[in-house]
Amino acid sequence: MLSYVARRILFLPVVVFGVTLLIFVMMQFIDPYKRLSLYVNENVMAHLTTTEQWEELLHNYGLDRPVWVQYASWMNGLFHGKLGYSPSAQMEVGAAIKKFLPATAELALLSVLPIILIAVKLGVFSAVHQDTLADHTTRIVAITGWSIPTFVMGLSLLLIFYGWLGIFPPQRLSTWTIPLLRSGAIVRYTGMMTIDALLNGNWRLFVDAISHLVLPIITLSYISWAMILRVARSSMLETLRQDYITTARAKGLKERVVINKHAKRNAMIPVITLAGMTVAGLMGGVVITETIFNLPGLGRFAAKAAQTLDVPAILGFAMFNGVLMVTANLVVDVMYAVIDPRIRLD
Repeated sequence: MLSYVARRILFLPVVVFGVTLLIFVMMQFIDPYKRLSLYVNENVMAHLTTTEQWEELLHNYGLDRPVWVQYASWMNGLFHGKLGYSPSAQMEVGAAIKKFLPATAELALLSVLPIILIAVKLGVFSAVHQDTLADHTTRIVAITGWSIPTFVMGLSLLLIFYGWLGIFPPQRLSTWTIPLLRSGAIVRYTGMMTIDALLNGNWRLFVDAISHLVLPIITLSYISWAMILRVARSSMLETLRQDYITTARAKGLKERVVINKHAKRNAMIPVITLAGMTVAGLMGGVVITETIFNLPGLGRFAAKAAQTLDVPAILGFAMFNGVLMVTANLVVDVMYAVIDPRIRLD
């Protein structure tokens, strides 16, 4: 097991190198003058009035040098955390990611449990009770969730709960929390409001933070677990048709043991892949959901950067997502080995 994990970890830098190379190649399609924003903020560029000044700046930052020299320089900047200046966020890209990540991480972490637990539970239940009323109902719910666009789901929930009922408001916190946070009475340990509120023992702030996350969590959970549910059901149905399941039943094992010990464990392998990528996607920033509910996370930051052609922010976000996906793949590989001992021996 340890050797299997070690091999995957040793392979990780190679994959990250490939990600950086791909992003750098994409950068070459951007005008060199635009790429200057990776190194110089807009205030400096605003004072450049002549072609000679622009050419001098290009030369100073090596953008007129061979491609491999530019790549080495860019990688050196990455190792030192220099991702450029973001005009849309009015700060360095690294600082912007650090600022907006907690809101996205909080939403993602609170959405993971309902997404995975509900999806797997309903998928297995639907497969075990195939072609019954419960199975048909579950499939209809899953297909509905998979078919509804995210923005339709989010706006509908806002209309019903906030517009009509006046509960579960958008944004991250209520306005009464602003003086409380500015006063320094709440210590920001993680940047995630629910966790920080608990660590500070402020239950009123905790309830307020949770109430603002209810609708985004429902939106993400319903759409995401619908997809995982369908995969879990299909995988479970295929597993239940295997000969070793028939043999287990012929031995007189209880149906609960056959399902949970023999079938469910093997059926989870494709589900793990999908769940891992889903979680990584949530952590990378859910653009539409964060925009609809006005949450200050990575998704909204990336959307604003794209709208304003903020090249450093877009590239920094792409780099962050690339590393996140590579890491998620590593975790998925390790989970494979935990569930299926045959994989770790390959």
